Amino acid sequence: MKSKKNILIQRTEKYTEPQEIKSAGLYPYFRVIESDQDTEVLMNGKKVLMFGSNSYLGLTNHPRIKEAAKAAIDKYGTSCAGSRFLNGTLDIHVELEQKLADLTGKDAALVYSTGFQVNLGVVPAFTGRNDYIILDELDHASIIEGSRLSFSKVLKYRHNDMESLEKILQRCEPDKMKLIVVDGIFSMDGDIANLPEIIRLSEKYDGTVMVDDAHSLGVLGKEGRGTASHFGLTDQTDLIMGTFSKSLASIGGFIASDRDTINFLQHHSRTLIFSASMPPASAASVIAALDIMLSEPERIQHLWDLTHYAVRHLEEAGFDLGFTQSPIIPLMIRDNMKTFQVTKALLDEGIFINPVLSPAVAENSSLIRFNLMATHTFEQVNIAIEKLVKVSKSLGVI
Repeated sequence: MKSKKNILIQRTEKYTEPQEIKSAGLYPYFRVIESDQDTEVLMNGKKVLMFGSNSYLGLTNHPRIKEAAKAAIDKYGTSCAGSRFLNGTLDIHVELEQKLADLTGKDAALVYSTGFQVNLGVVPAFTGRNDYIILDELDHASIIEGSRLSFSKVLKYRHNDMESLEKILQRCEPDKMKLIVVDGIFSMDGDIANLPEIIRLSEKYDGTVMVDDAHSLGVLGKEGRGTASHFGLTDQTDLIMGTFSKSLASIGGFIASDRDTINFLQHHSRTLIFSASMPPASAASVIAALDIMLSEPERIQHLWDLTHYAVRHLEEAGFDLGFTQSPIIPLMIRDNMKTFQVTKALLDEGIFINPVLSPAVAENSSLIRFNLMATHTFEQVNIAIEKLVKVSKSLGVI
């Protein structure tokens, strides 16, 4: 006798889109890499140029960082086996937090096990039922998920539209907290938040500003210190968040602010209190990466030289790059199937790029994201652009 399917199976078996894409030979996710995350990686034993990595400074295989991680394992082991709140705070965590506070120009910082956990634990921590969390409509998913954990009113303004932001602020009760959370560099479109105007409006309507610098650290500002540094608005930016999984060659994240705010989070942020602490090898990796970033500013300069070069040549070839202002370069395709086809054809040509579809972007706004690293060469960029043009012309994208 056939057993009755439970509701879980009934629901999940209807989700067949990945299987359909796989059967068409176009599935672009969970692709297996057999080497380190360099400008060139191994896939199925073949060399592929990597233009899909978030390692903006190209530090993931730097010998100093690897040695720091190994030394930390020798000294501390592989895990803290507990949360920061209880037995999981090491002196290396405290050292890292001081370095991050110094980097961001804030009094104190607090490290978490992942960047996603920072936003899950910080965004809902300060506001109550009658307060407001205000988001750019293109904020990262972690910010959105963090806002969903709050009992506050969550309001969204049109992307980088300051008139829309002001209208929302005008609707808020003046004596309630208004937490404005925004990406420094937007992860899909590559454009930069209009922080000067956000700060001006925040001061006008008594708001609080939190900037997510996940994609900005190592890219924007003096010595890669982030968006607030880039605009000279460090003192006016209340909270600065960042991740370690991009420019800083590790895993984890942090929030930086004044000492009272960090003290509050130490005792109220649930993803800090109820999660195991960042592994010691990861903390040591970030410390080493920060030292390299600050001592080798030429890395950031080369990254920007590559960015300006690539943008110019891609635009000349006829690509629509949206409003990018960073080493995240979106090639707008606006057709899901063509996005899959371009991704597959480029991999066949030895170029790894990432497709981006809904819900990461709006419907009919699919794109491929061309990411640059400071360790790329101009020759590698030229090869990638040549292949991009060839494939895109063959598929009618340009």
